[in-house]
Amino acid sequence: MSPEEQIKRYDRWAWAISLIVLFAVIMMRRIKFDIGVDLSFLPPFHAIVNAITFFLLISGYRAIKSGRVETHKTRMTSALILSVVFLLSYVLYHTTTPETRFGGEGAIRTIYFVLLITHIILAAVILPFILFTFIRGYTRVVERHRKLARWVFPIWLYVAATGPICYLMLMPYYA
Repeated sequence: MSPEEQIKRYDRWAWAISLIVLFAVIMMRRIKFDIGVDLSFLPPFHAIVNAITFFLLISGYRAIKSGRVETHKTRMTSALILSVVFLLSYVLYHTTTPETRFGGEGAIRTIYFVLLITHIILAAVILPFILFTFIRGYTRVVERHRKLARWVFPIWLYVAATGPICYLMLMPYYA
């Protein structure tokens, strides 16, 4: 199978996964399950996973800029895997646990919601493009991988950074 045929096939999977994730994230606010387990340990776990993802992205970027292709592949694959772990855990947490509301006032409230809203919107939009970028790297269609990565990388980096920042701002309000 040619790289172009592989890309078409994998892109269909990327769209399907992205739509399923979007549906799950939308539904997690509407559906609550009681699994009989306290999952209050997950928000700090989410922040740690996002922070590690952030550093893996930076490390992967530095690796490719210095010509270490295998290191780049490893770091970016690890960042993608951690993002999947985060996403599954995040949906589990939000379908089983009441929402924590931000209690800050004034300018800090505005800052929090600007960060949170941009984080959520960009996280929703970037997922299929992260997958498309990964697919082009995986299939060794390097020029198309680079073109996508030029704008996907900074958005993914922003999402990975603002997750822990939002958690730290919300941390005082967890029960």
